[in-house]
Amino acid sequence: MTNLHTVVKRQIEIVGLAVDNNGQFKVPDLAFAFGCDDLTIKRDMQALRKAAIDIHSEKRRGVTLAGRLPPRTVRQLVGQYLGLCAAVHARDRATALLVQKHRERALRTVVVLQRCIERNHMARIDYEKEAGSIERDREIHPLMLFSSDGHWRVLAVNRGTMKQYLLTKIRRLQETTIRFRPVPQDRIDDMFRHSFRSWIGTEAFVVRIRLSPTWAARLRPRQLMETESISDEADGSVVLETTVNSLEEVAGWLVSRGEGAEALEPPKLRAMVIDLARGALANYGWDAREGRG
Repeated sequence: MTNLHTVVKRQIEIVGLAVDNNGQFKVPDLAFAFGCDDLTIKRDMQALRKAAIDIHSEKRRGVTLAGRLPPRTVRQLVGQYLGLCAAVHARDRATALLVQKHRERALRTVVVLQRCIERNHMARIDYEKEAGSIERDREIHPLMLFSSDGHWRVLAVNRGTMKQYLLTKIRRLQETTIRFRPVPQDRIDDMFRHSFRSWIGTEAFVVRIRLSPTWAARLRPRQLMETESISDEADGSVVLETTVNSLEEVAGWLVSRGEGAEALEPPKLRAMVIDLARGALANYGWDAREGRG
């Protein structure tokens, strides 16, 4: 997990351990359990209080909650926590794919790229953009390794542009001694802040999506976005609102879900979903406007 995910996961676990705590967990106990100092736990609790979670440390009872958590808050915490834990399994799948593709060279690829990242060294790669089409000696400045959408990727700068490369498509990799200036972490964070799946960028679009009761039950444990908000509807469906950096990714995701996943806003997203759905139906000789095959 990234440092941010580790902090969020620890803070949610602190809340969970505070529920019905009978003095078993005090600040020093939590610090020992999480391998940090007392001050870190106190800062976590302060951050939780700012997020309207009334958590305190009492002399006899230890770390406790003042009153019951609202059901909506509990749903958000459980969904976020399970989403963070599920991300570990997604990385396992991405790792299995990389090893299946490159065998022992998979280890060399991640080691060399990480060395370039830590030393601020440029790398040269042969990259298979499309099947059978290899671009040779591309110079990249690796910034970070990350797992997204079932693949390990490297975020890198190429000719002044921030890009991402699938590790499974790197055919040759060489570390150089040419140094490059590191990219500030806040700029890297901005690239991922509103990423719905794997798209990176700094654009921001507010989207609203209605999910049927069936899809709501399936997706609620998997938090889709860090900044999402979910509103419950009377019929058991939910409306999810979040900010993304690519409408195309959301449109493709909605079409792949099929019935029960509806784009509400913005109008441009609805139009994209309709166009993609029509294109998919056309593959089977179905005219969506006429309603017949």
